[in-house]
Amino acid sequence: MTTLVTGANGFIGSHISRLLVAQRDRVRVFVRPHSRLTAIDGLPVEICRGDLRDPSSIVDALRGVRRIFHVAADYRLWARDPQTIYDTNVVGTRNLLEACHHMDLERLVYTSSVATIVGTSTDTLPDESTCRALGEMVGHYKRSKFIAEQEVLAAARDGLPVVVVNPTTPVGPGDWKPTPTGRMIVDFLCGRMLAYVETGLNLVPVQDVAAGHLAAAERGVIGERYILGGSNMRLKEIFELLASITGRPAPRVRLPHAVAMAVGCGSELVARALHREPVVPLDGVRMARHHMFVSSSKAARELGFAAGSIDAALEESVRWYVDHRYAPEPRRRLTPRPPVPQQTA
Repeated sequence: MTTLVTGANGFIGSHISRLLVAQRDRVRVFVRPHSRLTAIDGLPVEICRGDLRDPSSIVDALRGVRRIFHVAADYRLWARDPQTIYDTNVVGTRNLLEACHHMDLERLVYTSSVATIVGTSTDTLPDESTCRALGEMVGHYKRSKFIAEQEVLAAARDGLPVVVVNPTTPVGPGDWKPTPTGRMIVDFLCGRMLAYVETGLNLVPVQDVAAGHLAAAERGVIGERYILGGSNMRLKEIFELLASITGRPAPRVRLPHAVAMAVGCGSELVARALHREPVVPLDGVRMARHHMFVSSSKAARELGFAAGSIDAALEESVRWYVDHRYAPEPRRRLTPRPPVPQQTA
């Protein structure tokens, strides 16, 4: 049986690909024509280049496939042309779903986001039963993932064997791009994080998110959503934990949201003038007004999902960024790296 992984060169997708190879699956990865494949370098996988926005290239990638992990997404908090985010996340997903309707498919696991579950109102701890509306989604990334998830769930109602997983905020090794959360960690390591805003995230080791995808493929109920999360932590607590790992001081100045909004506006104006990405995306500031706290008890109960230590995951993340020269050596000596087992084909 051939398993297709879209977005296999990304943070979560590369870890899924490694797990599949470790269990000796025949793996085909679907990546864009000019994508860097550093994250899966050396893995014995079949590489199929194409674009989710091009239906014909999807058809070629699906030949002989029985199982799909659709992980590919445009995860940006800012884009000069926001339509490009919708083209990948919504149109690309729609193209894949349409192609799958003509297949004898065992299972399609769609990687959504916890962003579709956490909205602007958080009176109770959100879970998979929480219903949100498009108007509650802050920013183009969240809106695009919400629309795409609705199309995936509609396809499940039409008979496509789809299971949805909603990862929270993964941390760990292999974040080559890096993700927005990874950039925050790198900024801390480089001494560029001078203040923080009052917000909260749910952190989860990226390896556990990958394992949760495989569990969803095996035990997930068609048409259901599963939050793959770990620990709910305030941003201040995350920086304090990073400080204890690295010996670097945690930022002590709490920035009022109004000031952060002004900084975000200025950052985007400068970015547009200089034709580069803003240091502080305005959508990121808007999102920070709402704590991204959730419960993943359903995934634990139905999939056997379990998240490991966030302390260990953050330390592993720090070590990886340092080893790959995203950041300088920390002031405090990190725990020695355990030996890495040899990968077998």
